[in-house]
Amino acid sequence: MSNLQQRVISAIVMAAVTLAVTWLGGLPFRLFCGAITAVIFYEWTRLSRPASGTTIPFAPEIVVGVFIVALVVGQPALWLLLLIALITAIFAIAARLKRAAQWEASGFLYASLSGFALALLRDGDHSGLIAILFLFAVVWATDIAAYFVGRAVGGPKLAPSISPGKTQSGAAGGAIGGVVAGLLLAAVAGAGNLVLLGLVALVLSVVSQIGDLFESWVKRQHGAKDSSNLIPGHGGVMDRVDGLVAAAFALYVIGWITAGAEHPALGLFPN
Repeated sequence: MSNLQQRVISAIVMAAVTLAVTWLGGLPFRLFCGAITAVIFYEWTRLSRPASGTTIPFAPEIVVGVFIVALVVGQPALWLLLLIALITAIFAIAARLKRAAQWEASGFLYASLSGFALALLRDGDHSGLIAILFLFAVVWATDIAAYFVGRAVGGPKLAPSISPGKTQSGAAGGAIGGVVAGLLLAAVAGAGNLVLLGLVALVLSVVSQIGDLFESWVKRQHGAKDSSNLIPGHGGVMDRVDGLVAAAFALYVIGWITAGAEHPALGLFPN
């Protein structure tokens, strides 16, 4: 089987599973978010530990498991954020005492905020479903449009020292594609505030591309091409959700500002 065939099959399977658990919401989706948190942390530490020297003096996976349980059982948003801050501080202090690099602390913060934002956005109602589908539409369309526009147009590189394959034309095309896809999804869902949602889609598209570049930077810091080989033809989970989780956190913050920490989707997609 060729690499392209593997990529296509893996992409179809991942999309089907993701959309199925998104539709179900509730406990299945929180379990899904917990799994994303666990795998991101695993891949992050797999990349960083060989290069970080001394590690912290306890098993970080156990502490991460505490957060995942709290996320899955549906603890309130502010309690989860407090737990994230506490565990991040524990990792940071332990690393400093052992004169180790802070990769465990930053990895936990990145992984936990990723699962947290997705879980709180979905919530359990119709608004949460539309918010997540809106997020998927923007991020996936950004990726696709950036790839094809970048290949067709070419031109100056976007960030050659981080990701040599990305171009400025691809970034612009991705942003346009993301806005169009987001507005189409919003219109089909019957949302009325299309001007606002168009601006939100633009922000999410830009943030998702920054998230992609950030993950590329992390891999470059450790001399890795992929975050792992868990997904045939695609590399690791981080390689596939880097832009998504960055945009999810941005959308959560926007929702928090407009509707509160517990039900952020209601701010943009009221029932």
